Amino acid sequence: MYKRVRLKDTVEVPPKHLAEVTPRLVKKLLQDKLEGRMDEDAGSVVSVVKVHDIGDGAVLPNRPGVYYEAEFDAVTFDPQMQEVVDGEVVEVVNFGAFVGIGPVDGLLHVSQISDEYLAYDEENQQLASRESNRTLGVGDSVRARIVTKSIDERNPRESKIGLTAKQVGLGKHGWLKDDREQRQAATESE
Repeated sequence: MYKRVRLKDTVEVPPKHLAEVTPRLVKKLLQDKLEGRMDEDAGSVVSVVKVHDIGDGAVLPNRPGVYYEAEFDAVTFDPQMQEVVDGEVVEVVNFGAFVGIGPVDGLLHVSQISDEYLAYDEENQQLASRESNRTLGVGDSVRARIVTKSIDERNPRESKIGLTAKQVGLGKHGWLKDDREQRQAATESE
């Protein structure tokens, strides 16, 4: 889930910029420091939006810069357990599909895609069903639910998010549309 949060952090202003410590400079330094990083409480920092307050500077021994505490707004992405998310398949492997959900990827394990057996088609980079002829490949839009998450603050790319698409209303967007049309046709024929 994306959200706008108010955060505080310390930023080092290099000596060459000490003549003019402005919110614009502090925002740029915070963006360089924080964007793309993971925070356990706030989630992944997508963007530093606005600096509200810059505290008094502090000098540390044997350090060239001056350190300022800043209060600022940031847009973060914090995936929540059981949250329904839409994403795009970015990679298909023999054990499932990786789905891009915001700045991170979630794994949609082959056992969590469908009740049908899905075979891996390496040549076409897709998972395919022999029963219904449905396929799931790179670029397909998917709706899934977050069922597991393990966030690695030190290396956000190593964070693991598990997804499922087996419940009603979840799955490849094209499949959901087909199912809706079939239910509608069945209702009209009654």
